[in-house]
Amino acid sequence: MSSVIEQWHHIVENLDANGLDKLLADDVVFHSPVVHTPQAGKHITKLYLAAAMQTLNAPGHFKYLREVIDGNNAVLEFQTEIDGITINGVDMIQWNDAGQIIDFKVMVRPLKAVNAIHAAMGRMLEAMKPKG
Repeated sequence: MSSVIEQWHHIVENLDANGLDKLLADDVVFHSPVVHTPQAGKHITKLYLAAAMQTLNAPGHFKYLREVIDGNNAVLEFQTEIDGITINGVDMIQWNDAGQIIDFKVMVRPLKAVNAIHAAMGRMLEAMKPKG
């Protein structure tokens, strides 16, 4: 297994958003299943991934089912549940030779799941906004 993917699993299992600081390249691009345009940069990618970890990692529900790693690319299939809706998706991760993620794409099915993620992520991102 790639050390990048081992680090990613550790971050997800421990809900360690701060671990993303080392793992994400400064110019990483994040492709959300619910946002039309790619999101570029470490700050916004960390924000989305941190919110996703909190949203999708309902106790006892989130798990990776299988993964395929080829060179500096990995596809990790996951399953979770939000509001009684089973969600199936994949994380497509690409990293550079320095071991930092440069591209992270999330794809989700079925449509009910996409809608549930959209609503839950909206709530989580709103809650994460600085109060002021």
